[in-house]
Amino acid sequence: MELGHTDVVKNVGEEYGDATGLPVRGAVPERDTRARVARLILEHGASTAATLGERLGLTPAAVRRHLDILLAEGMIEAREARPCDKRGRGRPAKLFAITDEGRSAFVHAYDDMASSALRFLAEKSGPGAVAEFARRQVADLEQRYRPRVQRKPRHARVRALAEALSADGYAASASEAPAPAGGQELCQHHCPVAHVAAEFPQLCEAETEAFARLLGTPVQRLATIAHGDGVCTTHVSPHDLNARPQRMGTEPHSEAVLKQTERDVEVREDKQS
Repeated sequence: MELGHTDVVKNVGEEYGDATGLPVRGAVPERDTRARVARLILEHGASTAATLGERLGLTPAAVRRHLDILLAEGMIEAREARPCDKRGRGRPAKLFAITDEGRSAFVHAYDDMASSALRFLAEKSGPGAVAEFARRQVADLEQRYRPRVQRKPRHARVRALAEALSADGYAASASEAPAPAGGQELCQHHCPVAHVAAEFPQLCEAETEAFARLLGTPVQRLATIAHGDGVCTTHVSPHDLNARPQRMGTEPHSEAVLKQTERDVEVREDKQS
């Protein structure tokens, strides 16, 4: 979900270029390129050196030189690909992701104003008004995505939604959920309203509700960037969920799936920490 924003970068010119990521008069070219590397990671999510090189027209070796400096400065961190990012077999490529310190260097100028406006709305009209505002904000996204997602067969809708989100800068991906939970996982590596959503979770909740309507099946958020996770992860239940018979004395299939998936996410987070 997007509230509309203008990115502003601290220490303009001296270290990380201007708000557009383009060279600043008098700035050192090396620093300009490093600023563009950091900005690409911020906007497109965790990326490999090869992917960054392709976008910048540089060799992976040249990109790694800038990545090493950004790592040393604490602007980014290196990690192995998450399940949503893996492609095929073999050793997963190393991904470089923005850190909290790196995010703070790219200040969203609208954050303070948006938070203040929502705080005022909550004080005057109650939290329900914030939830209604969030639903209205996400309605445009849902309307734009509906034709693209719902014209696909049910098994392909999560991937279609990920592609639509990526086109809007969310750097999203889709994959099969780990067994035995079943279903699929939708991962978003970038959130333009993360800082605001940290105070107002209604923004995340409205987006999740929209995903469920678009996909036509229950979904549940397992992790969010707003709450400090590296990726927003949403579990999407199988479409034949309601058609499956339940045995007497057992919990509903949806509850079992979601609990198992939450345990799987916790295990993966523990292994990465």
